[in-house]
Amino acid sequence: MVAITYVEHDGTEHAVDVDEQMSLMEGATLNMVPGVEGMCGGICSCATCHCYIPEEWQSQMPALSDGEKSMLENAIDRRANSRLGCQIPVTPALEGMRVELPEEQA
Repeated sequence: MVAITYVEHDGTEHAVDVDEQMSLMEGATLNMVPGVEGMCGGICSCATCHCYIPEEWQSQMPALSDGEKSMLENAIDRRANSRLGCQIPVTPALEGMRVELPEEQA
């Protein structure tokens, strides 16, 4: 299990343990973290798992796929550090990571 903290736009924190190889989206939805719906089930077709990855964790992220780039183009409040949680596998290297969630998904 990997400790991940999801932070809502208002600062509310949800510290959860996520199984390795699950995605950030799966970790949030299985633990009922508000603001992460994962409506498409993780196939990169809805952007309801939009999140912000802090700078210090960027080097641990996989490259953006063309599909993820396309979905993020339509995301509300997109930032340079925007990612889709369904496209980020949880690995031991992410232990202690904080993931910030956009306000529009509250």
